[in-house]
Amino acid sequence: MSISRELHAVGRPLIEAQLAHPTVVGIAKGDLAEPVFRSWLEQDYLFLLDYVRVFSRLAWQAPDGHLGDLVDLAHSTFHEELDLHRSLSAEFGADLGGARKGPACAAYTSFLLESAADYAEGLAALYPCMWGYSTLGRTLAENPPAEPRYRAWVDTYAHPGFAALTERIAVMIDEVDLDPGRAGELFTRGMAHELAFWDVP
Repeated sequence: MSISRELHAVGRPLIEAQLAHPTVVGIAKGDLAEPVFRSWLEQDYLFLLDYVRVFSRLAWQAPDGHLGDLVDLAHSTFHEELDLHRSLSAEFGADLGGARKGPACAAYTSFLLESAADYAEGLAALYPCMWGYSTLGRTLAENPPAEPRYRAWVDTYAHPGFAALTERIAVMIDEVDLDPGRAGELFTRGMAHELAFWDVP
């Protein structure tokens, strides 16, 4: 079994924990209180800015065959995902310019940026976000919320294009020389940060 598939097996129970989290349940039902989602959007905006930096740091270390993949991921996050994020945030009245990182966001981005000092470890650390959101999106899309703004969020991460980006990271992970135990440790820490991120400040 490839490392990425082993990580999926490790991550499944942690995905279930996210699906049971009140914030995710509220998104799934389309009845999450707007101030909660507004705050979450502000935190996620700050997270995504650092996520671009993580991809960029990894691109600097990448083998030639994956330099373009990581540059593309940084570009798509900055120009596409963040544009969608700004549009949705405007519908909820989020103050992106005035947002400040809460403890969960600060801890998660620090973990990712530090892990990205090493190419292989950085890939394992960031994979929970890519794989986790793709899995959450596809799961929630099976019974999507009727509320159009929450459905738009679900559709973003259920999109096949996002799953394809996730698979590109999986290929990179399977190619690197990284001890499976270390990969599992970093992946599990990342998944713990993912769960904590739903605790909106």
